[in-house]
Amino acid sequence: MKVGVVGAGGVGGYYGGQLARAGTEVGFVARGQHLSAIRERGLEVRTPEEDFTLRVAASDDPAEIGACDAVLFCVKSYDTEEAAALLDPLLKPDTAVVSLQNGVDNEEKIAAQIGAEHVVGGASFILANIAGPGIVERVGSVQRILFGELDGSRSDRGNDLLAAFRAAGIDAHLTDDIRRVLWDKFAFLCALAGLTAVTRLPIDELLHVPESRDLFREMVGEVALVARAEGVELGDEVVDQKTEFAAGLEPGSFSSLHHDLVSGRRLELDALHGELMRRAARHGLSVPATTVVYALLRPWEVARARA
Repeated sequence: MKVGVVGAGGVGGYYGGQLARAGTEVGFVARGQHLSAIRERGLEVRTPEEDFTLRVAASDDPAEIGACDAVLFCVKSYDTEEAAALLDPLLKPDTAVVSLQNGVDNEEKIAAQIGAEHVVGGASFILANIAGPGIVERVGSVQRILFGELDGSRSDRGNDLLAAFRAAGIDAHLTDDIRRVLWDKFAFLCALAGLTAVTRLPIDELLHVPESRDLFREMVGEVALVARAEGVELGDEVVDQKTEFAAGLEPGSFSSLHHDLVSGRRLELDALHGELMRRAARHGLSVPATTVVYALLRPWEVARARA
């Protein structure tokens, strides 16, 4: 099959690189210095196990990549609508566009641009980032993808992509309840991202302190509360599950929000904590821990935009 990758950052660059290395035809849509470096030197993928470099097709024009059987949509959440508007040259009638983004509203934004029949929900569990122009790096051992049709059905295109992922050594699974998966990840991500960014400390150090550990748990619980109001039940055990999962991460683990903050890049703050606050307000719910974290990070985003 042929796979397009829109957004060749840490997530898209890593998964696309693994697919290409395993023999799948992959075309990357990228931009700026990252694109120039990929064209000149190839895409370099760094992992704790090994590093490798691949010569891959890459362009800032989706038409140069052409129609694909599947598209991994991996842009930052604040670029979703702009990037989705450029997808048409990558599409066949049955092309699956799999969002591997942060947040719970990307799928509906993509569907508004290209039609819901193309959109497949997805959640990636990985710590990966751009280490330099043309270089993506995975930190830690986790590289897991859960994805599925929005209506919960099983499809040939889902099975084909699953086979490609697994042939590339990626821990991928199909799910018939992707909405619950997205909210489950959202609960973990809001807590991890918010607290590592606010404190500039890795998650293992935060969990060792009772007060910050409690704050992590409170933030997970706030997402679960809003999810329930949205019709998604995460279960009473979700707080313990996410705390345990965070404790099992590699020592020194941060979040992409933290990396963007310290690098002076735009933050996904609005798509994470801002979106949770808006949905909570619609249901008349209070999310005080999330509100405080948002208030502490928002000035950094305003200052970056002003600069």
